[in-house]
Formats: sequence, C-alpha cells, structure tokens
Amino acid sequence: MRQFVLLGHDVPTTPDFSLDDLAGGAGRLDALCRSITASFVTSHGIREDVRVHLVIQDELTITFDGSDLRNLHPDERSTAALVRTALEHREEAIGSLPAEPSPGVELYRRGFEATLEAVSSDGTIVQLHEDGDSVVDASVPTDPVFVLSDHHDFTAAEQRLLETHADRRLRLGPTRLHADQAITVAHHCLDTDGYTRF
Repeated sequence: MRQFVLLGHDVPTTPDFSLDDLAGGAGRLDALCRSITASFVTSHGIREDVRVHLVIQDELTITFDGSDLRNLHPDERSTAALVRTALEHREEAIGSLPAEPSPGVELYRRGFEATLEAVSSDGTIVQLHEDGDSVVDASVPTDPVFVLSDHHDFTAAEQRLLETHADRRLRLGPTRLHADQAITVAHHCLDTDGYTRF
C-alpha cells in the first residue's frame, strides 16, 4: 500500500466554493487536485493500492481509497467536485466515525496529528523534503506514507509533529518539485524498485 498525506492550508472547510475558481476562492485546491490525480491515475487505469489523505486546515481529513474509488477523472474539476461533495456531508462525520459521501471517499473530523497517528499503523511515514536524504542512497520503505505540503511550507507546528512521527526524510532529486510532480517521481521510484527495474 502506498499512501500520501496532503496538507491543504487554505482549502475551505465548507463546500461554498466555485469549481470555476479553484486557484483563488478554493485556496489552491487546483494544485491539491493535481496531486490527488497524480496519486491514482495511470494511462487508462487507476492505482488500486493507493490511499490519499487530504488534511484541510487541520480540521478535516478526506481519505480517498483507490480500491473503491469511483468517478475520479484526470482533470482538476472532477476531483474538486469529489472534494466538494465530501464537504457537503461533513455533518455526517461524528466522533471517529467518518461520513461516506461516495464510493472510496471518507471524511473524518480530524486534523494533521490525528491523521498521522491513524496512518502510522499501516506504514512508514516519510516526509518528502528538499533537505532530506537522497532517495537513491536511502531505501524507500515497503509501505510508505509520504507527507507533502501544498504551496505553503510546513508550519513550525507541523514540522514538530513530523519530527515526532516521521521515520524518514527523503528528497527525490536536486530540483524542488511541485507536490504532484513529486508524487509521480515517488511512484516511478517504487515502480522500478529504486530505478533498478524497468
């Protein structure tokens, strides 16, 4: 299983945003949708062994599970529609029980720390960061949980949580990448067993 935790610092916690203004009124949801799409979509297929956890303003987490996910298409608007639909069901999430607005999508009332704690039992938490160890020199764990931020850097509080919860800090190359690009490179690294099998 491969998992990605995406931090959305400015994404609205309510569905009151336009699908025509994802870069502005929706708090750069366009970039996060590209990351969600990069996590799952292949040529004419979808990765079923992937989960993505979108943490919104440290209040809500929307989890996408590739084994059950439906209606995900390779465009930002349809992915944003899945996010908005999930937010429309936020009142159905009670305590630790999620809302289940559509197949393969769950919305939880939990922030970053609780999400890290939830995923830590399923894999090894890896922070992708430009100051990390080279992915070529360090081994990538079997069930990685990659943590990435949006267009903002990790806050001081988020960094402290990662220092506590992350097992590794890796960089994917010498050039800083957008989160969706980093996800594609991370998939390629894992698909090729660390660039040894093609």
